Amino acid sequence: MENNKLAGYARLITGFSSVALFAVIFLPIWRIELSAPQYPEGLVLRIFSNKLGGNVDIINGLNHYIGMKSLHTADFIEFTILPYIIGVFSLALLLTAILGKRWILYLVFVLFVCFGIVAMIDFWRWDYNYGHQLNPDAAIVVPGMAYQPPLIGYKQLLNFGAYSIPDIGGWMFIGVGMVLLVLVVLGWKRQSKLGQRIISVSHALPVLAILSLTSCNTAPERIVAGKDHCDFCKMPVSDNRFGAEIVTSKGKAYKFDDAHCIISFIHSTAFKGEKEYVVYFVDFTGSHSLIPAATAFYLKSETLRSPMNGNIAAFSNRDSLQFVMKEYPGTTLSWPQLTTP
Repeated sequence: MENNKLAGYARLITGFSSVALFAVIFLPIWRIELSAPQYPEGLVLRIFSNKLGGNVDIINGLNHYIGMKSLHTADFIEFTILPYIIGVFSLALLLTAILGKRWILYLVFVLFVCFGIVAMIDFWRWDYNYGHQLNPDAAIVVPGMAYQPPLIGYKQLLNFGAYSIPDIGGWMFIGVGMVLLVLVVLGWKRQSKLGQRIISVSHALPVLAILSLTSCNTAPERIVAGKDHCDFCKMPVSDNRFGAEIVTSKGKAYKFDDAHCIISFIHSTAFKGEKEYVVYFVDFTGSHSLIPAATAFYLKSETLRSPMNGNIAAFSNRDSLQFVMKEYPGTTLSWPQLTTP
C-alpha cells in the first residue's frame, strides 16, 4: 500500500468482498427461532434485505393472541431502502478495488461501520416496539409482560424460547466488515511506527469480534422458587432444592422443579433435536448452587417428597449425601443410572 495505493492482494480481496456484499441482498440476513412444547420442530422468522420469510403466517397467528401487531413486509420502510444501501456499499468496494486508493477504503470502512451500528439500533427499536406495544384487549394478557425478542442470543418469552442470530447473509456482512478492518489496520501499520504491535492487533480483532457475536452465555442461571416455572410440567418452582437445569450450546436454558421432570424432558420428542447441552442439578445442601449433573451424587428416598414425586436429591460431594441419608434413608444413584430409561 505504498504511496496511498492498495497492494494487489488488497484490491483483489476488496473485489471479492464487493461480490459477497452484493449476494447479501438476496440472502437471509437475520433469523429468530422460536421453540415451544407445542411446536417441537420449531418456528423461524427470516429477515431478508427486502422481505420477511419463514413461518410468518403462523407467528402472526400466535402474535394475535398475545396482542402483538402482525408482521408484514409492507409495514417496514427498511425493506424498501436496505437493498439499495447494500448495493451502494457493494459498488463502493468495487470502485475501491478498481481505483486502488487507500483513502477510499478508509472512507468506505467508516461508513460501513456507522451503517452497521445504525442498523442494529433500528433492529432493536423494531423489536422493542413490537414487543411492548400490545393490544390491551388481546385474548391473553399477562400484566407487566413484554414480548421483545433478544437482539442477539436467547430469551424466554412465556413458554416460547426465542433465539436471535445472524443468518448466512448476516454472517457474510460481518465477514466483509472484518476483512475491511484487517485491510484498514494493515494500511495504518504501513504508515505508523507501531509496527508489529498493530499487525498483531489486526489479526486478533476479527477473531475477538466474531467470538463476541457468536458466543452465548452457556453458564447456568440460578433457579428462583416462586418465580421460575418448570419447562416440562409448567408448574411454578416451589422448592428449588430439587431443581435442575439444561443449558444448550446456544445458551438456551431449560429449568425444572424435579428430577422426574428433567429426565422426562430429556427423553421427550420436544428435546430430541438438541445434541449439545450440559445438565445441572441444584445442590440439596449448602447454598443450593447448580452443579454439573455428571459429577453429582444422587439420593433417591421416598421421604424426600419432592414437588413432582421424583424424590431425588443431588449433592456436590459424597460426604453431604451420607449425612443427609441419616435423615432421609434411601438409595444412592449415579448420573448414568438416573438417565437410563
